[in-house]
Amino acid sequence: MTIPAERLQQIAHRFAELEARLASGTLEGEAFVAASRDYAELEPVARAAEDVRTMRAELAELEKLDDADPDMKALAEEEIMRLRNALPEAERALSVAMLPRDAADARPAMLEIRAGTGGDEAALFAADLFRMYERFAAENGWRVETISMNASDIGGFKEIVAHVSGQGVFAKLKFESGVHRVQRVPVTESGGRIHTSAATVAVLPEPSEVDVEIEDKDLKIDIYRASGAGGQHVNTTDSAVRITHLPTGLVVIQQDERSQHKNRAKAMQVLRTRLYDLKRAEAQGAEAEARKAMVGSGDRSERVRTYNFPQGRVTDHRIGLTLHKLDEVLAGPGLAELIDALIAEDEAKRLAALDG
Repeated sequence: MTIPAERLQQIAHRFAELEARLASGTLEGEAFVAASRDYAELEPVARAAEDVRTMRAELAELEKLDDADPDMKALAEEEIMRLRNALPEAERALSVAMLPRDAADARPAMLEIRAGTGGDEAALFAADLFRMYERFAAENGWRVETISMNASDIGGFKEIVAHVSGQGVFAKLKFESGVHRVQRVPVTESGGRIHTSAATVAVLPEPSEVDVEIEDKDLKIDIYRASGAGGQHVNTTDSAVRITHLPTGLVVIQQDERSQHKNRAKAMQVLRTRLYDLKRAEAQGAEAEARKAMVGSGDRSERVRTYNFPQGRVTDHRIGLTLHKLDEVLAGPGLAELIDALIAEDEAKRLAALDG
């Protein structure tokens, strides 16, 4: 996609205006926050646009040269060839930078992992996935806070919910939603047979309080005595909280904290996130269908990835990518290659849709 010169000039002018406003020292409060946000969003576009402008200008100057010196002419032709080869990639990078962004990309996220088919082995795999995301978060400088967990008897997780905060969390994790499948010999298998188990992953962008308004009349809140592992207070204190959102029927249970107030706050945080996800799904409409055709909807019923231990490989079924580096993926750093490929595929599909 070739961006017109007039559009490049508009981007440069807008960016210069924002720089001047921020440098003036006259902005305060919400105005400064808004201008800073606009600057951060426009900066990569402006830098990419400047690269394209510079390369086009250099190419135009070189093509006008009429130097009789053979050596200078050869150097100019070599540089012309370099620029002609590099310019399409620079223009593509600009087109990608100009693509409309998901408004939720910069938000923190709620990560929910649940054991699926496979019993204890599925719970152990859910724990493996959670550790993978914890390590990936550490690589990116993110913070992971466990909201609730339901541990299995042999060290896995039947369910775990965590809050992930940092820069660009949802943008990088949003394609992780779906069914993750594992093929390996379970620790509980004495015959050495390979089993297939699964866990579901859901990544939901966290809303602010203004994004989702929850009225007290729409909530049914039950307080009861917690059960399960967790110490003496579990069986002696009425601290567990179950919140039912009456209009949607969504139910959130929180009992990990000793304090009823802390459990209620965490339950409301999870409820607000799930309601925001419903709101986003309704608002996206046709866009959500187009996205599903690109790299998958992320729906939990969809198998997105297989982790095959005997062959040491990981396959992402949405883009047909197989990496023979299972240990590296589960350790965290290798996951970046899969996520980057999913993002690149998404960008390519959206660019193709614009060109079409």
